[in-house]
Amino acid sequence: MSPPPLLVLGVRRSGTTLLRVVLDRHSQLAIPDESYFVPQLAGRQRSAIDLDAFVDDLRRIKTLRDWHVSVEDVRARLRPGMPLGEAIGAVYETYAADRGKSRWGDKTPMYMQHLPLLQRLWPDALYVHLIRDGRDAAVSFLAMPEGIVTKSWAHPKTAADFACQWRSEVKAAGALGVRVGPGRYLEVRYEALVADPAAEIERICTFAGLPFEPGMLDYAGQVDVSAKPHQQSLMRPPTPGLRDWRTEFGPEDVAAFETVAGDLLAELGYELTADLHRSLSASARRTWYGVRVAAWLAASGALQRSPAWKKRHPPLP
Repeated sequence: MSPPPLLVLGVRRSGTTLLRVVLDRHSQLAIPDESYFVPQLAGRQRSAIDLDAFVDDLRRIKTLRDWHVSVEDVRARLRPGMPLGEAIGAVYETYAADRGKSRWGDKTPMYMQHLPLLQRLWPDALYVHLIRDGRDAAVSFLAMPEGIVTKSWAHPKTAADFACQWRSEVKAAGALGVRVGPGRYLEVRYEALVADPAAEIERICTFAGLPFEPGMLDYAGQVDVSAKPHQQSLMRPPTPGLRDWRTEFGPEDVAAFETVAGDLLAELGYELTADLHRSLSASARRTWYGVRVAAWLAASGALQRSPAWKKRHPPLP
């Protein structure tokens, strides 16, 4: 049996790219840049693939060309009636084999909205969920260049908007962890990762059944970020305090974020401001939060049906 895939989960701007870069440097593990194509392929195939139709779909996916993955090499790993998860996994297996590696993983923050699909496709997958203080993630996201954000995904415009996404996705991943159990789900704090990267990466390697390799952390200056101005921090080693909501968020933004997600911040052990929820009762907060999340989900769904989204993630004809 093939070893299980290692799937990195995390809300965007939570440090998942840093973690991917480090893990991808392992001699046995290959984790490419964001894939995006898993829901596309899953939406066009049944639980067992039609081989010719599946290969035809692969030819239309730009990501494979970006990864320099040969469709014919993937096809050699397929068989008629193959389970869909195994067939999609063959794309990653080919990517890994091209790099002389035996294990594969994925890091695509968009998949935080598709966790049941991941669980259905790969019932033995291992999950590493990277959690960052949502206020720091919000500061980082809201500071991203506008062109990069709007071309890539739904764009929360405010701290409260981002809090809706952060709270919903972190809780969904935590629920997944309860379902699959501690043998397949590991939570890692971004703050611990950058404070003691060797210890946290060794813990992840132990969880994944991989030997720890110190060279995994020697990535600084070896990552091409020329086309990614929002990833310039990869030019340096793991660095605490790159973003700090205490100095970079105004009190209105802090209050807005904590009104939406303060309960989860507290549950995770993050400090809260003293005046949290000063004007809302518990029932009013739940109602207000529900309205905000419903609006965010509607906006996210609308964007994924929009011409801008389809241009970046073209449907397979």
